Amino acid sequence: MAPVRPDTEPAGIDAASGLDEEQLAAVTAPRGPLCVLAGAGTGKTRTITRRIARLVATGHVAPGQVLAVTFTARAAGEMRTRLRLLGVSGVQARTFHAAALRQLRYFWPRVVGGERWQLLEGKLRIVGQAAARVSAGTDAASLRDFAGEIEWAKSSLVTPERYPAEVAARHRDTPGPAEQVAAVYAGYEALKNGAELLDFDDLLLHTAAALEEHGGVAEEFRDRYRCFVVDEYQDVTPLQQRLLDAWLGERDDLTVVGDANQTIYTFAGATPRHLLEFGRRFPEATIVRLQRDYRSTPQVVAAANKLINAARRRPAGSRLTLIGQQPPGPEPDFAEYDDEPAEALAVARQIRRIVADGTPPAEIAVLFRINAQSEAYEQALTEAGVPYQVRGGERFFSRPEVRRAMSLIRTAGEVDAPLVEAVRAILAPVGLTPEPPGGAAQRAQWESLLALVELAEELLVVEPEADLRRFAAELGTRADSAHPPAVQGVTLASLHAAKGLEWDVVFLVGLVDGTLPIQHADGDEAAVEEERRLLYVGITRARRRLSLSWSLARQPGSPRRRRRSRFLHGLIPEHHPASRVAAEPARGGPKPRCRVCGSPLFGADATKLRRCSGCPSDVDVELLDRLRGWRSEQAREQNVPAFVIFTDATLTAIAEQRPSDPGSLVGIPGIGARKLNRYGDAVLALIADG
Repeated sequence: MAPVRPDTEPAGIDAASGLDEEQLAAVTAPRGPLCVLAGAGTGKTRTITRRIARLVATGHVAPGQVLAVTFTARAAGEMRTRLRLLGVSGVQARTFHAAALRQLRYFWPRVVGGERWQLLEGKLRIVGQAAARVSAGTDAASLRDFAGEIEWAKSSLVTPERYPAEVAARHRDTPGPAEQVAAVYAGYEALKNGAELLDFDDLLLHTAAALEEHGGVAEEFRDRYRCFVVDEYQDVTPLQQRLLDAWLGERDDLTVVGDANQTIYTFAGATPRHLLEFGRRFPEATIVRLQRDYRSTPQVVAAANKLINAARRRPAGSRLTLIGQQPPGPEPDFAEYDDEPAEALAVARQIRRIVADGTPPAEIAVLFRINAQSEAYEQALTEAGVPYQVRGGERFFSRPEVRRAMSLIRTAGEVDAPLVEAVRAILAPVGLTPEPPGGAAQRAQWESLLALVELAEELLVVEPEADLRRFAAELGTRADSAHPPAVQGVTLASLHAAKGLEWDVVFLVGLVDGTLPIQHADGDEAAVEEERRLLYVGITRARRRLSLSWSLARQPGSPRRRRRSRFLHGLIPEHHPASRVAAEPARGGPKPRCRVCGSPLFGADATKLRRCSGCPSDVDVELLDRLRGWRSEQAREQNVPAFVIFTDATLTAIAEQRPSDPGSLVGIPGIGARKLNRYGDAVLALIADG
C-alpha cells in the first residue's frame, strides 16, 4: 500500500511508519554522510524530516544541535511544521542566508567588533554609482544586469580581479565588456564596504571567513551544531558549499537531498556537481534513490519521464526514472492557438469550467517561462470572474488588510470562544463576511482574511490548546520567515517560481521555441538542457491534470510564424489534433520527418541530422572525432577554413547515421556530387574503420 501523502500525516506519528522501502532506508541510515537522490514527488521533505525525528528519538542528537538549510523561507517553515507534527521542536530550519545572518550577528563582536554593519536590501543604487564612475550604462535594465552579474560572481567565488579571466574561460555572456563589468563590480564593493553595508552574499562570505579564520568561533559553533541537513542540494553555489564546508569542519554528519533533473539555477551560479560527486567526496556515504512518485498520476509521470529521458549528456546520478503511484488520470492535453490572447481566453474558460465542477481555484496554476506572459492571463481570468494570485507579486504579510488583521489579533483581549470562532469574530468588522463579496479587489482582500482563519485551523491540528496569544505569535513567526498561507485563487507563476509547489491542475502555456527554450539559450547545449529541466519542473508540479499549449502569433492578425517548443516533440501522441508542427506551407513537396519521433523537420541542421533538435542524439563519438581530425588535415592542406570541407552539422549527421555506401552518404544534405567525388571514399573508409 502506498504511504500516506505527507500533507495528511497525523500528529505524533512514529518517524519510521508508513514509509516505502527506499524512504525507510534513508530514514534509518546510520549516522554519517547520507545522499538522497530524490525525484519529483517522491516525498523528500517527508523523508528528511522523518530522518531528523529518528536521529533525535534515538538519542544521536538533540533538536537544537540540528541545522537544516533550505533554499526558501517557505520550505524552511514547512520543515518546522512537519517536525512539530512529529513531536520535534527546536531544530534550526532556515535558509542559508537566514542561518548565516543569525550566526554573523552573534559572532560579530568577536570577529569584527564595533557596530554591526547594516544589511543592504537592494543594491541598484550603489551599482548605479559604481557604473557612473566608469562611464557604464546607468539605465534600469543595465543596472539590473550588472547587479545580477555581481551576484553570480560572488556566488561563484569570483573576485573583481579574476572576473575577466573567469568569464572568458567559461564562455559566459556578460552584460558588457568583461573589464567594464569588473570595474563596476570593484566599484560596488568599495562603495558598499565604505558605507559599512553587507549584501546577502556577504552574509555567507563573512560567516564562512569567521569560521575559517577564528578557531574559537569555529569550536563554539561546532560544539553547538552536530548534525547538518541540506535540501535542494543540486542548487548549491560554490559560495554556499564553502559555508557548508566551514560549518562541517572535519565532521561528516551530513544529509543532503536533491535531484539533478531539477537543476534550474546554473545561471545564478548553482551547480549539481556537489550532489553528483557526493559519493566521491565521502566514499563511505549511504546513497539512496527515491523514484516512487506519490504526487502525480502515471500519465503525468510518463510525460515527465519522456521529456527528461530525451536530455543530452545526462550525468549518471541524474538518471532517475519516476514510477507513478497514484491512480490513473486523464492523459495530458495539448492545444494550439492562433495568438496569445486566444490562448489566454481559452485557458481562462477552461479554468472557469474546472472551478464550476468543484476544483478549488487554489488547486489550479498557470505557469509560464517569463513574467511578462502573466498579463494576458490576469486579464482573461478577471474577465472570466475567476480569482487569482500572482506568485512573486505583493507579499502576503505586506498587504494592508493582513497587517490590520494581525494588529487586531495581537491587541485583542481574551475571547471566550474557540480559536477559529474568535478569529472570525475579530476579522468580521474588517471584511470577513460569511460569503465572498463581488468585485476582484474586494474578493482578493476577503481571500486574504479567510487565509488567516485557515491558518488558525492548521495551528489547532498541531496545538489543540492554542489560543489567540499563541496564534498571534505564530503569525509573527510566519511573517518574519516569509511563510505565507495558501490563498484561494488560481496561481499565476513563472516556472522558476513554481519550484517546490504542486497543484491538482496545471496549465503550461506559451510553449514556443524562442520562449521555451528561451531565445538566448539557442546554440548553447547546456543552456538548452537547462530549459528542458525547467519544463520538467513544470510538468511535475501537476497532480492529476496537465495541459500544455502554445500560440502561433503574439497578436491577432500577426503572421503565424511561431513553432511549438522543440521539447514537445515525442510528447504529443501522433493521433492528437495538435500533433502537427506549426509552420508556413512547405514548398516542393512534403517536409522530411524526424527519424526519432516522426515530426516534420525545419531548418538546415535538423534536416541534415534527420532528427529534431530536441530528440536524443545517437552520435558515434569516436567516429565524430576521427572525422574532425580528418577535416582539420584537409583544411590545412587546402589552406581553407574547416567548414568549407564539411560543416559541424554535416559531420555530426555522418557520425549519427553512419552511411555505408555512396548513395546513403549523398543522401545527407550538404553532401552533393562534387563533395562525394572528392571526399566520399575517405569518409566511407573512416566509417568502415570503426
